[in-house]
Amino acid sequence: MAAIAKFLSSTFHFVRDLPRPACIGLFIFFVAGLADGVLMPFFALWAQQDAGIPIEYIGLLLGCYAGGELLAAPFVGGIADRVGRRPVLLISSAGVGTGFVLLYLTHGIVAAALSLIVIGMFESVLHPTAATVIADVVPAQTRRQHFALVRVMSNIGHTVGPAVGALLALWSLGLVFFGSGAALLIGALAVGLFLTETRSGPSHGEDEDDDEGLGALSAAFRDRRLAALLLPIAILGISASWIEAVTPLYAHNSGVLTAAQIGLLFTYAGALSALFQLPLTQASARTSGFAIVLVAGLAQALAFACLSASPALPFLIAAVSLMALADMLAGPVTQTIASELAPRNAQATYMAAFAVVGDLKDAAGPAIGTYLFAIAARLPWLIGAPITLAAAAALAFAARRHEAAQKPGQAKS
Repeated sequence: MAAIAKFLSSTFHFVRDLPRPACIGLFIFFVAGLADGVLMPFFALWAQQDAGIPIEYIGLLLGCYAGGELLAAPFVGGIADRVGRRPVLLISSAGVGTGFVLLYLTHGIVAAALSLIVIGMFESVLHPTAATVIADVVPAQTRRQHFALVRVMSNIGHTVGPAVGALLALWSLGLVFFGSGAALLIGALAVGLFLTETRSGPSHGEDEDDDEGLGALSAAFRDRRLAALLLPIAILGISASWIEAVTPLYAHNSGVLTAAQIGLLFTYAGALSALFQLPLTQASARTSGFAIVLVAGLAQALAFACLSASPALPFLIAAVSLMALADMLAGPVTQTIASELAPRNAQATYMAAFAVVGDLKDAAGPAIGTYLFAIAARLPWLIGAPITLAAAAALAFAARRHEAAQKPGQAKS
């Protein structure tokens, strides 16, 4: 009990002392997680039942959302380094929210696909800019804890979202689009009312024109240290997305869970992360990134093994629990490393490059996963386990090299 009380006290003081911009950034992650949680567990079911899309093409439609992000990222990925964090965050959150509300009123698959592409374009700078706002105002030595808190807020949203989505799905699966849009419009309102600009001007001698458009993001990708980090993260993310995209179909088509029960399953997974992210991050603060990533990869591989064994409820619960553990372990470590690699005047650009990996995961992952599922129900799980182990090993060695390079000096401020 004393340990619990000490943890709760330290967490309270940690959160209480957050600068206001960091609080707004965290709130954006919450509403984005809420919007995602409302929509994602039900998207495949909506596409199959309401839109009549064959299973093997559902992932392609969902990929339009991430495809829009990938299209826009090379052109606007680092724009917050040039025009400021506040206007970018305001426009992106309002654009995504409005897009989802309009998508609720959209009819036709082509119109839905085009709408998702446009929404994705606005979303391409939402998460990296919110993360940059936080990195701008918190000490470098506490970034891992703050990025862990980012994931806590996102997972609280993911916890509440599926429950809200399940309620909306009782009336209509299409209502989940409206719920997602409303959440992000509330986030845009918070940015407009409470966020102050956190971007500092370029230092003497720096030429902002050298960091425009494609050049800025490509410069980040040319950083070999960042590339060594992002490639295995992309592979891990793509395979992990199969669990989120395919499990609803796997459970529903097997007659194990209804749509509402699938929402509750993902609510449970989000609750795990929301409750245990900070304690786990604090407990592993002295553990090397190498060890953390290896354990995370093993947990993800075991999740695939559970799903491969059976679609029965105990195996589904075990799988999403293991995936939550993998995400809690590896997420803060990898985002912190990406932030530490960034030059002082390119924080948003490096966060955008980090976010591109997530966009790639969202674009390619569901399409690959649902296609494999259409071939054989267990095929995504049988392929996912060995891929995960190989990618986790590569990522662990990249983390070890970074930590070895950091020892002589200190993280960038």
